[in-house]
Amino acid sequence: MNRLRSLTVLKSWKTALIIAILALLVVGGARMGTAVAAQSPAAQAQSPAPDKDIKVNEKKVSEGEAFAKQLLLLMDRDKNGKVSREEFMAFMEAEFERMDINKDGQLDVKELAYTRVIRGGAPHR
Repeated sequence: MNRLRSLTVLKSWKTALIIAILALLVVGGARMGTAVAAQSPAAQAQSPAPDKDIKVNEKKVSEGEAFAKQLLLLMDRDKNGKVSREEFMAFMEAEFERMDINKDGQLDVKELAYTRVIRGGAPHR
């Protein structure tokens, strides 16, 4: 029973990581757009961001680095400190297979909604 529960928690953790990766990609894209817009002449005329914003951003970066280290530990099968394309794709393929409940090769809204995500140590749907 404990082994089954551990596997369920591990699978939920992997799902949470995938969702977080996707969120990071979306946020990164939005930030790139903001950075490009900030390079316009009108944006350059404005004053630089206050120190408070810089500290908040530094905290977010350090939290992102901690999350990236957790991802690395989860995906790095050969334990060389790096995630190869093969390791990454194997991880994602296994997650897709796990999420594809009806095994039709596609994820629908119900399958994505059913996916368990861990937040703050407790599983949620």
